Amino acid sequence: MASFPSSWPCVVVIALLCSLFLLGLASSNVYIVYMGERHTDEPNLLEDSHHQILSDILGSKESAKESILYSYKHGFSGFAAVLSQSQAKLIADVPGVVHVVPNRILNLHTTRSWDFLQVKPQIVDGILSEGHSGLGTIIGVMDTGIWPESESFRDDGMGKFPSRWKGICQEGNRFNRSHCNRKIIGARWYIKGYEAEFGKLSPSDGVEFLSPRDAVGHGTHTSSTASGAEVKNANFRGLAQGIARGGAPSSWLAIYKVCWATGGCSSADLLAAIDDAIFDGVDIISASLGSPPPLSTYVDDALAIGSFHAVARGISVVCSAGNTGPYPQTVINTAPWVMTVAASTIDRDFPAVITLGNNQTVVGQSFYTGRGLNKFHPIVYGADIAATNIDGTSAGSCDLETLNATLARGKVILCFQSRWQRSAAIASKSVLELKGAGVIFAQFPTKDVSCPWSFPCVQVDFEAGTSLLTYMAASRKPVVKFSFSKTVIGQQLAPEIAYFSSRGPSSLSPSVLKTLLLQELIYWPPGHLLLHPSYSILLKLKHLHLTLNLIRELPWLVPIYPALLHFSKESIPSGALQQLSLH
Repeated sequence: MASFPSSWPCVVVIALLCSLFLLGLASSNVYIVYMGERHTDEPNLLEDSHHQILSDILGSKESAKESILYSYKHGFSGFAAVLSQSQAKLIADVPGVVHVVPNRILNLHTTRSWDFLQVKPQIVDGILSEGHSGLGTIIGVMDTGIWPESESFRDDGMGKFPSRWKGICQEGNRFNRSHCNRKIIGARWYIKGYEAEFGKLSPSDGVEFLSPRDAVGHGTHTSSTASGAEVKNANFRGLAQGIARGGAPSSWLAIYKVCWATGGCSSADLLAAIDDAIFDGVDIISASLGSPPPLSTYVDDALAIGSFHAVARGISVVCSAGNTGPYPQTVINTAPWVMTVAASTIDRDFPAVITLGNNQTVVGQSFYTGRGLNKFHPIVYGADIAATNIDGTSAGSCDLETLNATLARGKVILCFQSRWQRSAAIASKSVLELKGAGVIFAQFPTKDVSCPWSFPCVQVDFEAGTSLLTYMAASRKPVVKFSFSKTVIGQQLAPEIAYFSSRGPSSLSPSVLKTLLLQELIYWPPGHLLLHPSYSILLKLKHLHLTLNLIRELPWLVPIYPALLHFSKESIPSGALQQLSLH
């Protein structure tokens, strides 16, 4: 079997991000027929009843078998099928059908974090020891799959999976049963709903694997964050060096690949994965995916439907809150029965010093550790070297194709964030294409670093950017040089809500308040957490901010207590329980 470098899954990250905006353009020809709680413990009988409903509508059993994609028969009753709009309307009137939902395409959301949260194995009465590091817990991850060769998924010291586990290790392209072990105890992949919308997906172009293997890295990262084994000396090009480990390193992993590198996740596939996860015997379901507002009602949201039945069976469901902050009413996955997790900062910086020609210094943040540093270069303001027929505002933010190529070559360009151009990555691309020496990107104060790691780029606040302009105006030949970026911890206040993290209240049910717990939880006596003694607290990092190829971990702390997740009927919007009925 051909081998791949461990960093290979990150190669397609940019292609994935660029393709996401196309997902909403797909017109659905897949419908999910939801029939509520199953009335029999015989899955075959349920499947036969689903085929019969389709046969009555489509005219024959052969047509029904061709149409149906999934029969949901473990956690609840229903099916997904390729239907016309008129056929979907007919099925909606069939006795026993609760609701018919059009398939939707959902988007993905993705060393020091656990130490910052004081989640350390050496603390005798700490969260890890009290929770036995997740021992006995099976975490089901709904994502882009897994890269099984990662050190995070070593099975050293892992016990045999429990007899209650019913899952499988599904084979496929460059993934066979030997890739499962005593850590990755199950793996499945789902593509029928996706292909029904977008056509057949071919692995021959090297972009994707028709198997549980992860071609993007998002699923691998979320899985290792939740349950990864200890990996010493983890770092990114020398930055953020430390021990990488998961929040529940002794737990088992069950992988459900429902998202694809070419873009998005089919809700029909997701619902099939949740149905299987309920049958397989997971204790926790993690799903870092969703779609932005306008939010579907809970009976039109496949994730809300599937998670409702999972929670009713004692399975905790943890979902991401979204990456469309800092604006209010942008939070997603707000069903009262799921835990919705936001993002926060940690106390880690990547400072880089900018030295001016007059020996004054300005400090910003950067990921760049490559060549070409410690050498003075001329500096110019983007607005002063605007291309022909380009206004100063566009050039001042270094938008694409706004700078004069001759005047930019070999120089460091100072760019200011504008209303229309807010990205240091775009500014860097613009300057790189013109063979500039580097970028200084001035923007509002933030702890998020969006500068790329592959090009000299330093991110500063508006105050520092303005001081650079003052220096440039007072100097006949202004020059600057960059220092290497380094890692500093403990100097900035944290946690804060990450800038990009979605905010509440819910635009669907604003009266439902949901609490996110902070690291103060660590210091509470374990008995106050209502933890079942046989399970662990699982600390989940959600909303992993992608800055090109670097994924920064920005956590909120969340306690997970399998089999003890309760919610009040009074807190659920009127009618939701009746439609999502457990009858």
